[in-house]
Amino acid sequence: MQVTTKAIVVTSLKYGDSSLITKVFTASDGLKSYLLKGILASKKGKLKPAYFQPLSQLEIVATHKNKGTLEHIKEVKVNYHYQTLHTDIAKNSMTLFLAEMLANSIHEEEQNDELFAFLEATFQWLDSHDEIANFHLRFLLVLTRYLGFYPDTNHMNTSYFDLLEGAFVKTPSLNPMVTGENLIYFKTVLGTNFDAIHEIKMSKTNRQELLKSLVLYYELHLQGFRKPKSLAILNEVFS
Repeated sequence: MQVTTKAIVVTSLKYGDSSLITKVFTASDGLKSYLLKGILASKKGKLKPAYFQPLSQLEIVATHKNKGTLEHIKEVKVNYHYQTLHTDIAKNSMTLFLAEMLANSIHEEEQNDELFAFLEATFQWLDSHDEIANFHLRFLLVLTRYLGFYPDTNHMNTSYFDLLEGAFVKTPSLNPMVTGENLIYFKTVLGTNFDAIHEIKMSKTNRQELLKSLVLYYELHLQGFRKPKSLAILNEVFS
């Protein structure tokens, strides 16, 4: 079946000497994996490796057999031209980290219009704004809404957030908790939109601790989730 769809690149891995296997989140079918045969060797082909950088927004014409095997892309064009996402050092570090988080979080091969629209809009926002130090914190919290474990915001006036229960609680248990200063920032990020996220002033230590808690939150709620290798690089850039 031939499909024309908008798509966001999640990961691209070298396969053999001249090919790539790319995972792409498509508007039509959710997550799909494609074999881009000979793309690294061909200078005249329609498909270029530059199209398949993490989080690139494309329009693709693809053949979907839907048999659980690698699919094929016939044509590709850029759907949204990023100005800074892959060239600014801080944004590129964040891009690699968020792409890895998505790769470890999204597995469904099914259409999800709301999630696609969220990813498309937020990455365009990231590309066009300069004050982005807290962007990933807000992004990861909002993403949980589409993944099914958004924090229960009842009882937000309590002193603890239970990461395993995904809820604010009055008394701590043996579960991992967000408390103290980090809880204040957690609540603030939860209640702030992207346009005001830069107004939250926190130290690099608080930012790293809050990010660590959010990654743990994903680990606790997503089966088989792996901690991103790019986390250390991101922390280095934003210190």
